[in-house]
Amino acid sequence: MIWRATDVRRRILGIIGIVATTLATAPSLEGSGQDDRATVRPAEIRKILFLGNSITRHPPRPEIDWHDDWGMAATSADKDYVHLVAAEVGRRTGKPPEILVKNIADFERGYSDYDVDAKLKDAFAFDADLFVLAIGENVPEFKTDADADRFEASVAKILAGVRARRQPIILVRGCFWPSEARDARLRKASEAAGARFIEISSLGRDPSNAARSERSFKHEGVASHPGDRGMKAIAEAILAALDQTR
Repeated sequence: MIWRATDVRRRILGIIGIVATTLATAPSLEGSGQDDRATVRPAEIRKILFLGNSITRHPPRPEIDWHDDWGMAATSADKDYVHLVAAEVGRRTGKPPEILVKNIADFERGYSDYDVDAKLKDAFAFDADLFVLAIGENVPEFKTDADADRFEASVAKILAGVRARRQPIILVRGCFWPSEARDARLRKASEAAGARFIEISSLGRDPSNAARSERSFKHEGVASHPGDRGMKAIAEAILAALDQTR
């Protein structure tokens, strides 16, 4: 077969057109929140990072009659939600996970100026397989939409930080003491990052989940924290969300 120059040119232009169309219609990962790194599966969890406030971990503070160093106000470490979740994950995987538990109440109270990269460097370097963010209760009520925007953006920085090296499972727990405004922003940041948001405000509205329903306390602030029943309910909500990531 003899090819004329015009035929060759026409075929080349046709091929170029097909390639251009393919590239133009191909899905882009840029700015979509997607990542080509494989997400960890629940059965592969070996390390868990918990970032939260006093419900997650609170060091001893004798002036308010709190003398322990775990989730306030559980009766023992193994009954706070952190250790309940870790124990169940270990049971499921066959090996107790390594955990890193960090109180970031200072982030809640000062999120506008909080240096996420510097102050959470060790947490990000932990390279967790599962990340549980449990904040919101200490965040001041938003006075303006700009305050809410700044909080959401700061939460997004934390979620981006844990994903800098890998793709862990990310679960974001809503407020135990109900706050629709704060939960709304936690939810938005979660959805933008591809994380799962866990609504638990109903648990906080149930008086039986407060520690004061189980025993007496000298300090009302401690008494208002989840007791053993409340901690168990929080852990169950987190584990139920984890089940949905399978």
